[in-house]
Amino acid sequence: MKDKQLHGVIPALITPMDRRSGVDYGALEKQASYLSAAGVQGFFIGGTTAEGAYLNTEELRLSFQVVQKASQGKQFLCLACLRSSTESVCKEVEALSDLNPDFLVIITPYYLKYRQSDILAHYRQVIEVSSTPVIVYNIPSTTHNLITLDTVLELARDPRVAGTKDSSGDFIPFSRGVLAHSGEGFSWIQGEDYLHGPSLMIGAQGIVTGLGNVFIEDYVEMYRASRQHDWETVRTMQQRINRLYGVIRSCEGRVIPAIKAAVSALGRCEPWLRARSMTPGKEELAAVKQVLASLEERATT
Repeated sequence: MKDKQLHGVIPALITPMDRRSGVDYGALEKQASYLSAAGVQGFFIGGTTAEGAYLNTEELRLSFQVVQKASQGKQFLCLACLRSSTESVCKEVEALSDLNPDFLVIITPYYLKYRQSDILAHYRQVIEVSSTPVIVYNIPSTTHNLITLDTVLELARDPRVAGTKDSSGDFIPFSRGVLAHSGEGFSWIQGEDYLHGPSLMIGAQGIVTGLGNVFIEDYVEMYRASRQHDWETVRTMQQRINRLYGVIRSCEGRVIPAIKAAVSALGRCEPWLRARSMTPGKEELAAVKQVLASLEERATT
């Protein structure tokens, strides 16, 4: 089942919204076209940055189709199913199977506390109903169920599991996995932007970025440099990405509102979130614009 290899720069797309909290598919196409033209290798659709847990199945379907059209076959497509239970995930996987994504992104169940044996059972049940390779998505900050390294390695033995995207922010188990497991066809993908450079340096196959919705060029250059073992350029690009984090700090650490504020300042979408009360206010929008201006000034000096 592993016909395509997970690798490279994989932006976790935002889902632009309109004033009525409906999906702005035109703005989504505009954003996907920008990222595709910049040379990314894949797309992460319906994930955390996309507010995927708040999209219904039909919105997820239409979003996938918009990105598919914008990418014109140049990128592989990862479709995330972020439902809260094994049963609801399986139903959504089956409902969207006709889209034929290249990869399915599956988190652990959330709300209840799961043991590692429960997490293994969850993934195995999803894998059985899926005709698409699965990505194990570890994001305990939202699911409150950490996937341990041993569990990832156990799942990696299944040829229907394509890789893992780690957004735990814990570099120790991730680096141990990268350095210890070199199984053919299984990819280690780093989901924390601060750790992208270090992850590529030790051999990770790729990076998923939400912050890259703002400026993706440094991420593309970082990955290109890593393939050429140009570690000085990797370091330089990581420093630039670290500075880009200023947009998140300017919104008091509210990641998705900050990213949408920055993308809207660049004219690719409006700043609305599905939960309208979370939309960045005038002061936050002004602070984000100031950060973007300072980044552009540094880039020209």
